[in-house]
Amino acid sequence: MNSATASEAQQPSSELETGSQAVSKGQILAWASWDWGSAAFNAIMTTFVFTVYLTSDAFGGEDQASAVLGGALAVAGLAIALLAPVTGQRSDIGGRRKLWLGVNTGVVALLTALCFFVFPRPEFLLLGVTLIALGNVFFEFAGVNYNAMLAQISNPRNIGKVSGFGWGMGYLGGIVALLIVLQLFVQPSFDWFGASTEDGFNIRLVAVFSALWFFIFALPVLFAVPELPRPAGTARLGFLASYGLLIRRITAIYRTSPHTIYFLLASAIFRDGLAAVFTFGGIIAAGTFGFELKDVIFFAIFGNVVAAVGAMIGGFLDDRVGPKAVILGSLVGLLIAGTVILVLGNGDYVFFGSTWAGATTFWVFGLFLCLFVGPAQSSSRAYLARLAPHGESGELFGLYATTGRAVSFLAPTLFTLCIALAAPLVAEGEAQRWGILGIMVVLLAGLLVLLPVKPPGKAEIAVVPSV
Repeated sequence: MNSATASEAQQPSSELETGSQAVSKGQILAWASWDWGSAAFNAIMTTFVFTVYLTSDAFGGEDQASAVLGGALAVAGLAIALLAPVTGQRSDIGGRRKLWLGVNTGVVALLTALCFFVFPRPEFLLLGVTLIALGNVFFEFAGVNYNAMLAQISNPRNIGKVSGFGWGMGYLGGIVALLIVLQLFVQPSFDWFGASTEDGFNIRLVAVFSALWFFIFALPVLFAVPELPRPAGTARLGFLASYGLLIRRITAIYRTSPHTIYFLLASAIFRDGLAAVFTFGGIIAAGTFGFELKDVIFFAIFGNVVAAVGAMIGGFLDDRVGPKAVILGSLVGLLIAGTVILVLGNGDYVFFGSTWAGATTFWVFGLFLCLFVGPAQSSSRAYLARLAPHGESGELFGLYATTGRAVSFLAPTLFTLCIALAAPLVAEGEAQRWGILGIMVVLLAGLLVLLPVKPPGKAEIAVVPSV
């Protein structure tokens, strides 16, 4: 046996298979608790409440504030794309995966709490968008370590179920946190000091609530899951030297396990389509189907519940038929539901003697979209965890974040382009619906790129050079 063959023979098949086969339910619950808590930053701070506050007229006008926020988030996305793989790599090498999960989570909670000092005046806009942008950067860094930890608290028999449970907890945590915020701060059901709207006090207090929610629910994983041991014989690297090692490892992964790289590319495409379903879903509901704000909120709540259920069901199927089958099935389901919404639109139709209104079309098939988003997201994470070489999950999930950021322009661009092309050809108010076609194109492209990719078990585990 030559030295190269011997090296490969000694290489563990994957971090998942070389980890502990005895999985503690307590550790799984503690790990999923982080997902539950992190939803406060996603749902409240960056989606439904605080960024809406930041882009209000109080900060100098919606257009200007939105442009400044968009620019800050674009810079944050670039920073994530450049830094995520190296931060994941360094936590792997140093045996500090849990430490950096805790540090980055703490930084996000602190930045979120500091949003309390963003008063509703134009001079505070820069502070607000800077805190949100930095929060996004450190949130992604924390997410890299959190996703990499999946291999530590699962085994080959239940990784799909565990990943799906985590995604489901994230969806449900967002709903619970959002409902609390609505009842206590945004539309308070009783009079108390936190309901005061003077100087945006109620919304600024939402930031403190979100910080505490995230921090408290993130604590269990830091106590329940042991730290990743530092690999034997690894040397410390300077920050810039980490990029040299990253390049060598990407080259080695492509040479020894090309389907890992193919999956990263395919998942980047379809994950952009999945994100667009939620990003533009509310916009289409209001603009095309005439939903009022309260209707959009109700749909968002039901949609997240359905997505949570879908993620958990998908997790069970993942362990039985494999993640690739779950992802492909979910993408097909998304394409069918999206096509029905596109074709039927907001018209009224008669089925079996009863009238089917346009709003009913969106409620039924929009919820089907949500049902299939959860399994695709969950199984994508489980797919990559199965392919991660021992001690390399952080670096691989860093690349996962980077490739996702690299193509994040696809769905928004095609959504906008399809609307622009449809505008001269359809009646006024009908063009927005054709933006759905742009999202469907991205999902179809991701499905087609994924088709030839070998599923875990048939794809080789990468052999990567040591430090």
